[in-house]
Amino acid sequence: MRTVGVEEELLVVDPSGRPVPLGPAALEVAARRGEGETVEEHDRAGRGDDEAGGGDPVGRLVPELKTQQLEYGTRVCSGLDDVTADLRHWRGRADAAARDVGARVAALASSPVRVEPQSTPGERYTEMAETFGLTAAEQLTCGCHVHVAVEDDEEGVAVLNRIRVWLPVLTALTANSPFWLGRDSGHASYRAQAWNRWPSSGPNELFADAAAYHRLVGELLATETIVDTGMVYFDARLSERWPTVEVRVADVALRAEDAVTLAGLVRGLVETAAGQWRDGAGAPAVRSEVVRMAAWRASRSGLTGDLVHPATGRPAPAGAVVRALLEHVRPALAATGDEQRVADGVAAVLDRGTGADLQRRVFAATGDLTAVVRAAVEASHT
Repeated sequence: MRTVGVEEELLVVDPSGRPVPLGPAALEVAARRGEGETVEEHDRAGRGDDEAGGGDPVGRLVPELKTQQLEYGTRVCSGLDDVTADLRHWRGRADAAARDVGARVAALASSPVRVEPQSTPGERYTEMAETFGLTAAEQLTCGCHVHVAVEDDEEGVAVLNRIRVWLPVLTALTANSPFWLGRDSGHASYRAQAWNRWPSSGPNELFADAAAYHRLVGELLATETIVDTGMVYFDARLSERWPTVEVRVADVALRAEDAVTLAGLVRGLVETAAGQWRDGAGAPAVRSEVVRMAAWRASRSGLTGDLVHPATGRPAPAGAVVRALLEHVRPALAATGDEQRVADGVAAVLDRGTGADLQRRVFAATGDLTAVVRAAVEASHT
């Protein structure tokens, strides 16, 4: 059974529902409890953007790009019950640390209310702020990254080649950022739009092998545009520190159980892709421009409109495309004992909607974006 780990980024908010720059203070509390590392410790360690956990034997709370954020990673988990326990534990510990400094944490992928994002201190984050201007200055977004173990880089690249067409479906299923700094963005996942301003983000073409993957990373670094390998922001990539594939397209899920469903689907995709590779089946020959178009549509409408079906390249109702994903990975889910749990999780999201749908319902009922944040705080810990 392939191990799986999850990284989540959380928004730090005051009791009224406004983001506040108290992430570093909360981390000081967490560090004293042995549950995290301070901004200074994180900077000295020179950690990149995939190093909060996911492949780590233990979880911990760490800084993120903005002081209005916290990040954590779970342990390496064998089963989805372990993922569930860790997600709830670390969301709770992040909230406890925030409470000690007068704040809360919310699993929101963007800030519904207008806020001036503040960069986290440190050499790496300062360099990013200076290099990327408004792209970095406005990047107050919270994602969910899922790590799944692979045997080696060759298997990992074979997996990347075969899962890329399905990744937009994960964006739609986890959409949780309809509001952007005080207004409705018109997107279910505006985080995806903001994130893709980074020059190293998005889908890739197919790789011939692991050597080709590493050559591309080297060529990106040689441009002296990105500051380090941590900024290789592909939709899915090989982790530099852990023997995992890391899938990075999801918004942080409002509900912990939806993040568990995501983890199960990603593990199913990785196992399915690895099996296809072992059996000699080729990767879908879909150009990256088409994958990017599919990702845009997923970001735009979430589960409320059509998605691009990976098998046809044509629009189809979102529910049908999500169910096609479930069928695609069903044998892998059955092999790990996750079939019913993930199927029930997918059905629940299709029935009640995504985090974006809940946010819009609260705003329609209240006309108050701070009420949206307060509702999100409660949903994040239930």
